[in-house]
Amino acid sequence: MGGFDWGFTFVLVVNGVMVGLMYALIALGFVLICKATDVINFAQGEFVMFAAFIAAGVAGAGLNFWVAALVSIIGMVALGFGLERVVLRPLIGRGIIAVVMATIGLAAVLRGVAVLIFGPDTRAITMPVGDMPINLGIVSVPPAQLAGAVVSIIFLAVFSWFFLKSRVGVAMRAVADSQQVAMAMGINVRRYFALAWAMAGVVSAIGGVVWGAMLGVDNQIALVGLKVFPVVILGGLDSIVGAIVGGLIIGVVENLAAGYFDPVVGGGTKDFAPYLVMLIVLMIRPEGMFGRRRIERV
Repeated sequence: MGGFDWGFTFVLVVNGVMVGLMYALIALGFVLICKATDVINFAQGEFVMFAAFIAAGVAGAGLNFWVAALVSIIGMVALGFGLERVVLRPLIGRGIIAVVMATIGLAAVLRGVAVLIFGPDTRAITMPVGDMPINLGIVSVPPAQLAGAVVSIIFLAVFSWFFLKSRVGVAMRAVADSQQVAMAMGINVRRYFALAWAMAGVVSAIGGVVWGAMLGVDNQIALVGLKVFPVVILGGLDSIVGAIVGGLIIGVVENLAAGYFDPVVGGGTKDFAPYLVMLIVLMIRPEGMFGRRRIERV
């Protein structure tokens, strides 16, 4: 162990935590939908992509970053409400497979529409945080990455409080547990479904702006949905705490794999390492680390 480079490992872990926090923010979109409607939204990556395109389009028109971010949030809230009303509300009460297939189809439509509206070129989003790396001890962090991590922490805390303490959050959890019981208690199920999709739009807008500022904006940014999927499976589909812990674990695992194994095998290990961790956890705990264990009579 004498030759082990602790400093290098520490740098990888810190950068992994930064990326993991942003993964957790995107994963929160999955959790919001699943927690309120008991549906997995396979179009979450496309939501992030579409939000990033909106922000990049507004910024490209000469408006500043904050206006672009605000327009992106408003646009995604409107998109969330619209999709819930037109596409998903007619599926209330239908089988879960029908809803899942609807979200998969929605993902394909959003990818195509984004290219038609915004074009295939890569666009830029510039955060007003400068370009000089910020030194945190022995770690040097890009300002956009640090800003993204801070924003992720703030919104993860806000949404955690919302679901645990607010009346609306409790009602949304009740709807997810049983739509019939919720309606019997006087809860407007359709209203809370719409609210859940709108909130997922907000999370997608924030995530899209952050990822767009770091990586640039094109249709490939939708792949972040696939990268985040191990996070939500690992942490539990209906757990905000699980999204945070899962995001941190996957972020660190990715960076450690890239730092130690990619140079040996020529690259690529960071792409499958999160899925390997996910499979190991699922073999031990199928519902994820913090997911609810459901027992059904048959």
